[in-house]
Amino acid sequence: MSSQHLNVPPENHVKVLDGQGWIGLIDHLGSETTIVNAARVSFGKLKSAMDEKDVILLHYLIENRHTSPLEHLVFTFSVHCPLFIRGQWHRHRTWSYNEISRRYTEIDLEFYTPPVLRKQAETNRQASVDSPDFDDTSLREEIRAHNLKSLEFYNRLLERGVCREQARGVLTQNMMVTFWGTVNLSNLLHFLELRDSEHAQWEIRQYAQAIKKLIKPIVPHVAAYYEAKGQVW
Repeated sequence: MSSQHLNVPPENHVKVLDGQGWIGLIDHLGSETTIVNAARVSFGKLKSAMDEKDVILLHYLIENRHTSPLEHLVFTFSVHCPLFIRGQWHRHRTWSYNEISRRYTEIDLEFYTPPVLRKQAETNRQASVDSPDFDDTSLREEIRAHNLKSLEFYNRLLERGVCREQARGVLTQNMMVTFWGTVNLSNLLHFLELRDSEHAQWEIRQYAQAIKKLIKPIVPHVAAYYEAKGQVW
């Protein structure tokens, strides 16, 4: 029996954050046909393939927020992201999560260094703005060095006998973590609405856009609905 370490991306994955992060599709349950069958279950009808009427029904369900049929299509992703993005992601409590624990392992520790530093927005405390004239080279090097120093301190604590569950507290918010997330299509569409938005942080928006690439072959008519509204899928 073979096994694969969780920090290794699955075959079907998309790299993000300048190649430092990734998200992969582990599995899915159901299809677009499942959605329209669920919508018609009260009529006792069951179809094995989509036709034009089914596509119209699917778009009607999305347009009018009849969400329960969409909940019968489920996706499981593996996500490799910075700790601060994991925190934002877990705000979406409609997902189910399991994560690598640093109480049990200290191997494969990685840290995120932003490819570009953004300036704080003057009118929005939550937002940042791109600034092409911002010379961030030395600051990014300082971030990289700080990440490594936190790792060195962590390892020193372990060598001195400190338990992992306490030693991990010195690691930076830029530490990369890997988790599984499972969500139904209805809640995933809500996630994408919020996280692939110009108001979302750039880093998590990268993951939202990658999700669209991963699920588009499975839900092409759902993607077509949003593309007709002017969204990028």
